[in-house]
Amino acid sequence: MLWIAPSEKDTASATLEKRLWSAADQFRANSGLKAQEYSGPILGLIFLRFAEVRFTIQRRKLEAAGASSRESSRRSSRVDEPAAYHAESILYLSPEARFDYLLTLPEFDSIGARVNGAMREIEKHNPQLAGVLPKTYNLFTSTLLKELLKKVSEIPATADYDAFGRIYEYFLGEFARTEGQKGGEFYTPSGIVRLLAEIIEPFHGRILDPACGSGGMFVQSARFVAEHQKNPAAELAICGVEKTDETGRLCRLNLAVHGLEGDIKHGGNVNSYYDDPHAATGQFDFVLANPPFNVNAVDKERLKDMVGTGRRFPFGLPRTDNANYLWIQLFYSALNATGRAGFVMANSASDARSSEQELRQKMIEARAVDVMVAVGPNMFYTVTLPCTLWFFDKDKAKTKRADTVLFIDVRHIYRQADRAHRDWIPAQIGFIANLVRLYRGEALDLKVGDGETAAKLNEVFGDTPAYADVPGLCKAATLAEIEAQGWSLNPGRYVGVAPGEDVSDEDFKEQLEALNEELESLNAQARELETTIAANVAALVEA
Repeated sequence: MLWIAPSEKDTASATLEKRLWSAADQFRANSGLKAQEYSGPILGLIFLRFAEVRFTIQRRKLEAAGASSRESSRRSSRVDEPAAYHAESILYLSPEARFDYLLTLPEFDSIGARVNGAMREIEKHNPQLAGVLPKTYNLFTSTLLKELLKKVSEIPATADYDAFGRIYEYFLGEFARTEGQKGGEFYTPSGIVRLLAEIIEPFHGRILDPACGSGGMFVQSARFVAEHQKNPAAELAICGVEKTDETGRLCRLNLAVHGLEGDIKHGGNVNSYYDDPHAATGQFDFVLANPPFNVNAVDKERLKDMVGTGRRFPFGLPRTDNANYLWIQLFYSALNATGRAGFVMANSASDARSSEQELRQKMIEARAVDVMVAVGPNMFYTVTLPCTLWFFDKDKAKTKRADTVLFIDVRHIYRQADRAHRDWIPAQIGFIANLVRLYRGEALDLKVGDGETAAKLNEVFGDTPAYADVPGLCKAATLAEIEAQGWSLNPGRYVGVAPGEDVSDEDFKEQLEALNEELESLNAQARELETTIAANVAALVEA
């Protein structure tokens, strides 16, 4: 099904985001620093502006409560008590740590030192942020910092959580784009993350991301909860692992901007293959992740004691030097008996042969693989290749869909964001997520995309929408059909092509790339077998 959405007009918020980014880009050019050197300080100032807006609102409430009380002399003193703010999940800001104080500093003052001091003050009174905030503002001239403070002050004091969150995420995305391949280590495009959250539906429970980057999976999960009139901080227990200390701090800051807290383990050589800081096996209601693809050189000797039923790698270790099926099993094993997972994975994992095929077969036969979604190229800032979204549901075995897997091909559903990048508009995300709800027999949820989502569902699935296989879009394949395809989880093998649609040059390129990946894998396995055979022959000759 071809659905290319037109470009959207800028909203007032988007215009502000772009204006702020333009100022930040000028700031970068004038400072002469690399992206990783100026990104943290800029995000820190956006965070401080957000923190002060919330602090000011709470301070006024405390002042009003004190003024209306007969014990006003005692009650009014609470305006300077950190506990009075922490009780409402609001950061306490001492006078010299407030954005407006920094904004009014004269240009001849050492503004960089003052901002560094403000960040230390915030950490002092708000222990959950200890070691998180940037303190490198002394790298910038006072003139540059003064201009940047003025620009960030344009974010209106009336802005709510969502507005600040969008601005912060916009900057994360732009920094990821600027940093190229390194940006992919900490940022997954919000459209991809939002679809993952919409399909696993994290209403309430413990949520894990063992490759959490800057925390986008947690933020979108919280947004899902908020859109359903619940308090995310009360409904979700957030746990993450991030091997890079700098990125782990970025995650904790991102959570703070969105009024969230989480148990984020980062730095100190923590590694999700070997370490399990959250004792995750069987403990989580939801897992969301975008792990690094095709990692090699994992020391499998260190993993041998973690293999087997009820352990981190329940189906075994792959013989190939590729970590994709290590990640996949970590996501699977972290789920409790009713848990759901959604994650991004390289296309090659869907069709990988040899030991990886054996692991995939066991996983499919365990009845936990629920939905597979093929995503087209250019959806990420750092790689152009297409990918696949995997969804597990441990509770699926008890349902009518126990012996089927839903395959969806959305490679022809996108908006061309710019010349080099694609994304999804809300209606497209809502349509895909509700396609899954139709398959599961769940009620439709039209909060994303509203009327446009409903119209598209009616167009494809009828006036009273009910799930049906649609050539070129979706197919509920039986386990027998999947076995006949060599236990492949590649949606293209099942969905087919819509009537009247030709295979495009782009599709052919994707198929060729997938076949080339498979050929490289088979060649590697052949070389391993040659080495083994040569060693065996040598041993026989010597004997």
